[in-house]
Amino acid sequence: MPEPLDAALSEVRALLLDPALTRAVAAGRRRGQRPSVVRAELRPVTLKGGPRLQISTSDGARPYTRNVAPGTEADVAVDALLAEPFGNWHVETAGSTLQLRVTKSGEAQVHRAAASRPAPEPGGHDRAKDWLLDPGDPIFAEIGGSAAKRRQVDAFLRALAATLPDDLTGPLRVVDLGCGNAYLTFAAHRYLTQRGLDVTLVGVDVREDQRQRNTELAERLGWADRVSFVAGTIADAQVEPAPDLVLALHACDTATDEALARALRWDARWVLAAPCCHHDVAAQLRARPAPAPAPYELLTRQGILRERFADVLTDALRAGLLRLHGYRAEVVEFVDSRHTPRNLLIRARRTGSAPTGDQRAEYRQLVDQWGVTPRLETLLAGRS
Repeated sequence: MPEPLDAALSEVRALLLDPALTRAVAAGRRRGQRPSVVRAELRPVTLKGGPRLQISTSDGARPYTRNVAPGTEADVAVDALLAEPFGNWHVETAGSTLQLRVTKSGEAQVHRAAASRPAPEPGGHDRAKDWLLDPGDPIFAEIGGSAAKRRQVDAFLRALAATLPDDLTGPLRVVDLGCGNAYLTFAAHRYLTQRGLDVTLVGVDVREDQRQRNTELAERLGWADRVSFVAGTIADAQVEPAPDLVLALHACDTATDEALARALRWDARWVLAAPCCHHDVAAQLRARPAPAPAPYELLTRQGILRERFADVLTDALRAGLLRLHGYRAEVVEFVDSRHTPRNLLIRARRTGSAPTGDQRAEYRQLVDQWGVTPRLETLLAGRS
């Protein structure tokens, strides 16, 4: 049930100044208002001079951190943050957790819970999971915070972290092709900006209603100047300038090929693609007039085995083509198969290395032996 906002903020203030505070995050914005910073995080720290309240803020491009002393200095700093029109507060103390969301009507929706001891990790380690994006981050109030979604977000961010160099600096342009409802898009932006990167991100989806929905969400989060969305096809949507990083997560069938081809035409430095619904090569295998090459007929005689083999063959050929076009490509599992059967990720990094004759011959022998023409090969025809 909604509560008066002033009373809820007074409760937040008391928790922020409580010695039992462990962490607090403010983000998002209220309807028709914009905070001077896009995010603020508070946590207690102990310095040589004694205990301090550390306040880290970000304007969306770079972070700023300061440590304030308990008493008047902390009171003034906390009051200044509470005066900002943030849309969400998440506050954790040693004994409780409070989540506050400001509604469109300006009231407060508040969820309070007693602190609970984290469940032991598998393998007997009695410690909390080291999430790349805190499960209590206010972004989950907007994109959805089910346990399954948090696990998928964390798995994706780990794959992203493993792709980008640890010492990456400077502006980073990101495009998410076929972004859908964009929850991984927003999670990627949050994670990358927390790394201190200057990120601009464009999401592309063919549906205009998705563009409108995602744009409204970016505005509520206060990110509209850094995260934008366009309606269009993966192949033709207008995106300028060319991105450094291309995401294509669960683009169906040959839409993954279109995303990979466009990434290569952009000469993107990094590509992360999670393929879905491999129909094209499977259909070519079904239509073969001749049996499978010996001794592999058993792989394609049964329909279910043929479909699964087609999935593997499709992604192997995609990785092979990326290698022929100057990328180092890996196919990895990025989320446990218990959560989704579509759990493979093609992770590629541009090296600019020219392919060897053996690599060309290896790829050609495979497609000729199976009598297939991958869609990605057709899309890349003529590219040097």
